[in-house]
Amino acid sequence: MPTSGNYFHLHLVSDSTGETLITVARAVAAQYANVSAVEHVYPLVRSQKQLDRVLSEIEEAPGIVLFTLLEKDLVHRLEGKCREMNVPSLSIIGPVMQLFEAYLGAATTGKVGAQHVLNAEYFARIDALNYTMLHDDGQHVEGLEEADVVLVGVSRTSKTPTSIYLANRGFKTANVPLVPGVPLPPQLEVPSNAFVVGLVASTERIAQVRQNRVIEHSHGRLDDYVDREAIAVEIVQTRALCARHGWPIIDVTRRSIEETAAAIIRLYHDREAPVLEA
Repeated sequence: MPTSGNYFHLHLVSDSTGETLITVARAVAAQYANVSAVEHVYPLVRSQKQLDRVLSEIEEAPGIVLFTLLEKDLVHRLEGKCREMNVPSLSIIGPVMQLFEAYLGAATTGKVGAQHVLNAEYFARIDALNYTMLHDDGQHVEGLEEADVVLVGVSRTSKTPTSIYLANRGFKTANVPLVPGVPLPPQLEVPSNAFVVGLVASTERIAQVRQNRVIEHSHGRLDDYVDREAIAVEIVQTRALCARHGWPIIDVTRRSIEETAAAIIRLYHDREAPVLEA
């Protein structure tokens, strides 16, 4: 029986961190709204002994097995045992590697975790993360000119998580809250190499998120922070500010953090094009 009720077991076996597997598996599982995956993640599986423990758990909770293993002996054993248990298994990177080999005419190095090498790009991402954490929520505005990207927006427009995601992509990202009655940092009033993007959302979404936050931290006391008319004014002011400076605007109402970041990166690389609302 492939499922039990409205869930199924999903085993993710990797000889590295498992990030690739998790990303692919969740992207596919999200397409099935009526059934949920119970994830079993097994990172750093690099020996037969470690694989034995994985196989034991798969046997206890049969389900789909996805893997990213490079060691051929481990691959053959995992696939063989899955056939014996009559559970489906698939290598996520195997077909892609075969395509690369056929096109390039070269064999793989077989190096586990090669994508996590400590090279210049890796340290650039760490530098970007350090910068982003230091310049979160309007802190240390004197360093804004060093940013690759500066996000501006009213409270609860996902500026911080978007900044962190962009930093993980190697972009030094600062974010500055737009607060009624508080002037914009002077560093943003003068031209610089930083790419400034305004984030907005619908009045309803901002009000709902703010209300939940106020209830959580103020024992149910509501104030102007959640007033819909005041929020609408804040959004109008944000749009006017961005229009005045020629900053692009992204509406995050129905966007995930990943989608917002992707739109920002696209605009960043296409910054010479006419400014349009994303």
